Amino acid sequence: MSQSMQQQQPPFGHAPAQPLRNGLGTAALVLGIIGTLSGLIPFFFWLAGILGLIALILGLSGRGRVKRGEAANKGVTTTGAVLGLVALILSVVGAVITFKAVDEAVDEINKATNGSSASKKPGGDKPLEKAEEGEEVTGKALEAGDGAEYDDGLTVTVSAAKPYTPDEFAVGHTKGNKAYKVTVVIENTGKEKFDANLVTADARAGKDGVEAEQIFDGKLSAPIDGTILPGKKVTADWAFDAPADAKNLTVEVSPGFEYNATVWELKL
Repeated sequence: MSQSMQQQQPPFGHAPAQPLRNGLGTAALVLGIIGTLSGLIPFFFWLAGILGLIALILGLSGRGRVKRGEAANKGVTTTGAVLGLVALILSVVGAVITFKAVDEAVDEINKATNGSSASKKPGGDKPLEKAEEGEEVTGKALEAGDGAEYDDGLTVTVSAAKPYTPDEFAVGHTKGNKAYKVTVVIENTGKEKFDANLVTADARAGKDGVEAEQIFDGKLSAPIDGTILPGKKVTADWAFDAPADAKNLTVEVSPGFEYNATVWELKL
């Protein structure tokens, strides 16, 4: 009996080994990966925030177990904690992007509902020259020096066409043709800033309305871009290549995608 009990007892001084507890580190890694991937999509900022926070907590707890010798996956727990932190950062960025997009959408809806959104159609007093296919042009053709006033406070003015001599490195000028320069002035008399990066100008020449290619060289001013604040205006020059026998130049200016283009009929 005594001999049987002695055989069942473990040797003196050797306690049974405790199993490693690596579960927290593994869970932190999995949640950190999912949270980070969710954070790459701004709309899922809320999911990234929740998973990131849990992954960070589990990762830090798992590192504690590693230090106490209860776990042996230090790399996994550290990676999980780091990914949790990354997911939290992405969550904040996603929230900012989402709320800003929603706020802008609500503003646009309010403007449309309240009728304060400009229809952005110009005026004038002459029959309109037909636009090129695929382009929407409303209003009436204007003369040199006339301004197209849009109902959001934007005014576009085109000067008379003046003969222009391109420099030797000019692009767009064909030998035998004549070059003409027009000055475009955009004034913002409205209450909101205007993004001028989408302003375009095109031209057609002669009775047949052939395309007048735009000329680029080192003497012309830079295209209109940037932002025009309320009460401010910008000026830029465009040059176009026209057949030598052309008697008129039809210039079409569009302030942007949300605006209807306006046409000026200029005598050469």
